[in-house]
Amino acid sequence: MAPDLVADSISASGLTSEKLNLPSLQSKMKSDPEGYSSELTLIYKQFKSSLELFQQQVALNFTSLSGIAADSTVAKDLGDRAMFLAHVTPFYPKELAQYPNELVRFLESSARNLPSGLRVHVAQALILLINRKIIDIRETLVVFMELQTLGDRALKKLAFSHVIHSIRRMNQKHKNDPMNRALQNVLFGMLQQEEEAKAKRALITLCDLHRRKVWFDDRTANAICMACFHSSSRIMIAALSFLLDFEKIEDDDDDSDDSGSEDEPATEQPQIVLNKEAIYKANHKGTTSSKKKKKAKLQRVIRSMKKQQRISSEKTNSNYYSPLNHLKDAQGFAEKLFSRLQASNERFEVKMMILKVIARTVGLHHLILLNFYPYLQKYIQPHQRDVTNLLAAAVQACHDMVPPDAVEPLFKQIVNQFVHDRSRPEAISVGLNVVREICLRMPLLMTEDLLQDLVLYRKSHEKAVSSAARSLLTLFREVCPSLLIKKDRGRPADPKARPKAFGEVHVASDIPGVELLEQDDHGDSDEGLDGEHYGSSTDDDCQEDDGIGLTEEDSNVGSDDDSECESGDSSDSAHEMDDDSGGSAEDDEVSDEDDNNCNADDASDEEKSEEDADEENDKSGLPETDAVSATNPKSKAKKRKFADFEGQLNAASKSLRALKKLAGASGNTSSNTDDGILSNEDFQRIKELKAKKEARAALTQHGFKVPSSDQLSTKRVDAAKLEANIKKKLTKEERLALIRAGREERGKYQSRTAMKQKKTGGLSNRQKEHKKAMPLAAKRAKIAKTRQEKKKQQRSSKQFRGRKAWK
Repeated sequence: MAPDLVADSISASGLTSEKLNLPSLQSKMKSDPEGYSSELTLIYKQFKSSLELFQQQVALNFTSLSGIAADSTVAKDLGDRAMFLAHVTPFYPKELAQYPNELVRFLESSARNLPSGLRVHVAQALILLINRKIIDIRETLVVFMELQTLGDRALKKLAFSHVIHSIRRMNQKHKNDPMNRALQNVLFGMLQQEEEAKAKRALITLCDLHRRKVWFDDRTANAICMACFHSSSRIMIAALSFLLDFEKIEDDDDDSDDSGSEDEPATEQPQIVLNKEAIYKANHKGTTSSKKKKKAKLQRVIRSMKKQQRISSEKTNSNYYSPLNHLKDAQGFAEKLFSRLQASNERFEVKMMILKVIARTVGLHHLILLNFYPYLQKYIQPHQRDVTNLLAAAVQACHDMVPPDAVEPLFKQIVNQFVHDRSRPEAISVGLNVVREICLRMPLLMTEDLLQDLVLYRKSHEKAVSSAARSLLTLFREVCPSLLIKKDRGRPADPKARPKAFGEVHVASDIPGVELLEQDDHGDSDEGLDGEHYGSSTDDDCQEDDGIGLTEEDSNVGSDDDSECESGDSSDSAHEMDDDSGGSAEDDEVSDEDDNNCNADDASDEEKSEEDADEENDKSGLPETDAVSATNPKSKAKKRKFADFEGQLNAASKSLRALKKLAGASGNTSSNTDDGILSNEDFQRIKELKAKKEARAALTQHGFKVPSSDQLSTKRVDAAKLEANIKKKLTKEERLALIRAGREERGKYQSRTAMKQKKTGGLSNRQKEHKKAMPLAAKRAKIAKTRQEKKKQQRSSKQFRGRKAWK
C-alpha cells in the first residue's frame, strides 16, 4: 500500500512529467499546504541553485554568448519559480522565511546584468510579497528606486507605480507619520545625490505624491523647492516647471486621474443666501424681457458668490497651496535663487523660469527684494522675446510692502516704452493693462498728470486700447477718484477714497463680523439681510437660520415692515436688476428715490399712528403714561415674549444663544457679547450674516470691486490676460479653415422654392386658401372678375392706331 500511495502523490504533484506543472501544483498547495511540503523543498532548492549560478556569473564578469544569461529557458524557469514561491509564501511562513530577503539581495547585486524579462518577473514577485505584507516597503524602496534608473521602460513604469500606490495605500485611512518620515528620508537622500538619474526619479516621485495630496507637508514642499539649487540643470528645470505649473497640473489631472478624488477630503457645498425681494421681483415683477434680465443677473451673482466661497474654503484648506507656500525661509530662498539667476549661463527659457519662480515667491510671501526690479528693467522692451511673461512676472512681484521708490523706475520704463502715440495698438493695450495691474497692487505709483494722459486713450478707435484705458479709469474711480478730473469720476461708491500710505496697516481690534451679530441682536439689521438660501439649501434651513432666537410675532412684525417698504419701491423694480453696463449713476438715483419714498411712507405711518393713539387716549380717559406704553412697540414685543415664556425656557435649555437672549431680555445681562465669549452658534450666525451681506452687496453693486492684498498675492497673474481683446492677424490657411468649418455646419445650398417643396409639417396658408370651399355667389363673382381682367389685358395688348375723326 505504501508504494502505491507514494506513486499517487507523485503523479498528483506532476513530478512524473518532464516539467512540473506549476499553476496546478500551486492551487493544490494552497488547498493542502502540509501535503505538498516535499514539492516545496524541491522547487526551493532549484531556485537557490539558479540564483547561485547567476551570482557566480556576475562575480566572474562572464560575458560570453554561451553564458547562462543568453539561455532563455534558464531565465524563464527562474522567473516562473520566483513567482511560484511568491504565491505560496503566505502558506509556508517558516519554510520560506528567508525568501523575500533573498529576492531583495538578488536584485541589489545583479539587477543590471539580468535579462529584461527575468528582471520584470522578479520585481513582480517582490511586489506580490509587499502587497501581502510579508516584507516591509522600507526595506525595498531603495531597490525599486534603483530599478527605475536601469533604462528598462516596462520595469521603470512598474516600479514607479508600485512605489506611488504603496505609499498611497499606507496613508489611505490615516497618516502613518513614522513610516512616512522613514521613506521621506530615503527619497531626500537620493534627491541630494550627485547622480542625475537617481535624483531625477526621486524628484518625480516626490512631486507625484505631493500632487496627489499624499505627502502634503512642509518637509516634502521644502525638499522640492530646494531641488532648484541642484548641480544638474535637468533637476533644476524639472523642479522649476513643477513649481510654476502646480495649479495647472492640479486642474488638468482632476478629470483624467480618478485617484485624485480619493485622496482629497470632501468639501462642503457653498451656501448662497440671496435677498427675498430680489428673487420675488425676478420671478413675478415686470415684463418677460425684464424678468429674463433679472434672472440672468441672479444667476451671475450666484456663480460669483459660489466662486468666492470656494476660493475662501480652498484658502482655509492647506491642500490648495503650491509648495512655495510651505517655504520655511522664503526670503533666503528668493535671494539664493536670484543670485543663481544673475550668475547663470543657461538659455533664455531657463532664465525665464527662474525669474517667474522668484516673482511668484516675492508676491506670495510679500518679500522685499529690491535688486530684482532693476534687473527686470533691462528686459522691458516691446521687441523683447516673451515680453508679456516678463511683464506678468513684474506685476506678480509688486505688493504693498515694497517701497514705491524701488518700483517707480520700472513703472516709468513700462509707460515710456509701451504707451505712446507712435507705438503699435497691441503694445499700447499691453502697457495699459500692465499699468492697471501694478496700480491695483501699488496705487501710490500713479500721478495725477500721468493718469489723465493715460485715460485719454479710451477715445481710441482700437477696441483693445479703449477697453484697457476704460479699465484703468474704472480702477481709479474706486481706488482714488481725486486723481481724476470731475467729469471722469462718475459716481463712485466712496468719493473720499484714497490708497493706504506706505506701511499703513489696519489692525483688527475685535472679532471680524461681530458688529453684524450685535445689529442682529438689537434688531437693527435692515431688510436686505432677510434672505433665503438659493441654489444649495432648502427653505426649511432658511426658516431655521432666519428665526434663531425670535418669536413668531417678531418675525411677523419684521415681515410687515418689509412688505411696506417693498410696496414703496415696486414701481421702479425693473431698473434695479438691469445689467451692470446699463449705467450705475441712474441705478443709484433710482435707489435713492426708493429710500426716500420708504422713509416718507414710514414717517406718514408713524404720524397716523400717533394721531390715532391720541384720539383713543382722549376717548378712553387713560393717563398719558399708559397711552405711551400702549403705543410703544418695544413694550408690545416684551409682552408677547413674556406671554410665551415657557416656549423660550424650552428653547434656552437646548441652545446657548437662546439662553443668552432670554437673559438679556429679562435684564440679567446688558448684551449677548459683553462677556466677550462667543459660542459655536454665534460664529455660525456671523457666517450666515456675512453671506447675506455679501449677497446684498453683489446685487446692488455696479462697477469694479477692489480685491484685498491677500487675494492678489495668492492669485497668479496670467500673461494671456494682459493681451486681452487683441485681434491677431490670421494666415491664409487659418482663414480657409474657418471658412470650411462654417460650411460644414451649414447645409448644401438650395433655392427657396426647393426648400419649400421639401417642407414637412402641413400646408401653408396660401395653399389652404386655394383648397377652401367657397360659396356659390363668391365663385360667380370671382369668375366674373377674372373675365373682366382678361378682357382688359386683351384690349391693352392691341396696338393703338389713333382716334378716328368721325367719332
